[in-house]
Amino acid sequence: MRVVDIGIPPQVTDGAVAECLLVDRGEAANMLPPRPRDGHKGTFGHLLVVAGSLGKSGAAVMVAESALRGGAGLVTLACPASIQPIVAGQRVEIMTVPLPDCGGELSAQAPPLVRALLANRQALALGPGLGVGSACASLVRELVTDCDLPMVIDADGLNALVGHLELLQRRSAIDTVLTPHPGEMSRLTGLTTTEVQQNRFAIAREFALHHGVTLVLKGARTLTATPAGRVFVNQSGHTGLATGGMGDVLTGLIGSLLAQGLPAETAAPLGVFLHGLAADCLAPRYGDAGLLAGDLMDELPAARLALKKEQR
Repeated sequence: MRVVDIGIPPQVTDGAVAECLLVDRGEAANMLPPRPRDGHKGTFGHLLVVAGSLGKSGAAVMVAESALRGGAGLVTLACPASIQPIVAGQRVEIMTVPLPDCGGELSAQAPPLVRALLANRQALALGPGLGVGSACASLVRELVTDCDLPMVIDADGLNALVGHLELLQRRSAIDTVLTPHPGEMSRLTGLTTTEVQQNRFAIAREFALHHGVTLVLKGARTLTATPAGRVFVNQSGHTGLATGGMGDVLTGLIGSLLAQGLPAETAAPLGVFLHGLAADCLAPRYGDAGLLAGDLMDELPAARLALKKEQR
């Protein structure tokens, strides 16, 4: 690990300790959760995924499959009833629960069933492909307010929080990870995408500090900012990751690590690094274009194994 002073102005740090931590193979290896030899599927956590809508069933499947590829013992995917047969047929290892829907998105009758599913789960992954209807947005805000599980929120889950960021502060004592790309960060903050990209470090860190969350600002050299003021700078990955579905894979991977018991400030930078490392492992075969999210999912166990060999 190297701690680097990159000249953040004092008015941005606001009295908190600012650390820039570069995450390389050695550092990421030391973040890996243990895998006891006598472990079983219950040992490694049960992740609940709430995702998907008509036309976006793939997002839900990729989150859930990536969670299994990332080491979670069990994954249950809760999705609109109209797409449940589709997602159940894509990956038979994923348990699925059909929820009431209207027009292919979750309906206002879904929240009580989702709340019941939270029992005996260790973490929640929320948002990819969920849709932007009022019932979906209401469900997201309700879960952010009331759910006491560690949570990773992405995509339409983030869109539901625009204008309602005060809800995040109610979760300051619970591990919460947000994974926006620059456009989503623009909507969350009211800044332009250009402003976000020009001030990535300061904006990510300030957001994490103010809202008490772990913030993953995706992009080249993805940043993970923690509520303690640390910012992890990822050192893996390449432009082959710039294609649809890669964010869903990352959401599932971080959710998997949360379910395995890692705190958010470890699960997020480790998930980001593993995600990029899988792409790096595939680079000799695929180069930096044409890589699919499905290719990356298949490579996750091998990337994790390669990282384990780096442990000191």
